[in-house]
Amino acid sequence: METPPELEAAAGRKEGAKITKREYEDEQVVAVDFGPSSGKPTLDVTGTTAIVVVGDDQFEFDIPSDATDVTVNDGILTIRG
Repeated sequence: METPPELEAAAGRKEGAKITKREYEDEQVVAVDFGPSSGKPTLDVTGTTAIVVVGDDQFEFDIPSDATDVTVNDGILTIRG
C-alpha cells in the first residue's frame, strides 16, 4: 500500500512528523505521527476521502483502494490494508 502523496506532503510540513510503513504477513500499515507540537489529529471519513485536521491545518486525501481501515488513536493516524 502506498502512502497517499497528500498525506506525505502534510506530514512534511510538520516539524517532528514521522511516517512509518510496516508490512506483515497478512497486513500493511501506514502510521503517521504528526509530532507533539502539532496537537492531536482528528479524522472524518466521507466515502473514499479522509479529512484530517491537525492544529490549524486541514487536509484531505483519497483513501487507498486496498485500505481496510483508517483511524486515529492516541494521536496517530493509521491506515491498514
